[in-house]
Amino acid sequence: MALPEGRYGARRRPLPKWARWSLPVIAVLVGGVIAWVGYRNLGTMPVEARQTAFTVRDDNAVEITFEVVRETPEQAVVCIVRARSEDGDESGRHEVLVPPGARTVREKTVLRTSKPPVTGEVFGCSYQVPPYLSTR
Repeated sequence: MALPEGRYGARRRPLPKWARWSLPVIAVLVGGVIAWVGYRNLGTMPVEARQTAFTVRDDNAVEITFEVVRETPEQAVVCIVRARSEDGDESGRHEVLVPPGARTVREKTVLRTSKPPVTGEVFGCSYQVPPYLSTR
């Protein structure tokens, strides 16, 4: 049975041969780029830190000891440490420069706080050292 002429519009033309193979190739390339960006942003970190100890010194200070493991030990690292008070508020924050050296480094710092601290922790580390902390 033939369809009425003006009711459904013109018949679709088939895709050209180049479009049939190029669209899947483009989709694979875009998927590869998305996977690469995801790996770079969410994959293993080039620098990692973990808190090993903290000691509350008094109502205005906490001593934080942490370990830094980095893939490129010849590069300086900046780590952010913070203290929290009993109500969970951040009561202090400090940037610690870890100069170039060994792959695994243990650091210790004293952090002044605005409220009595109950814990001290490492917030994170990065190779992007701000100019005011740079050793150059």
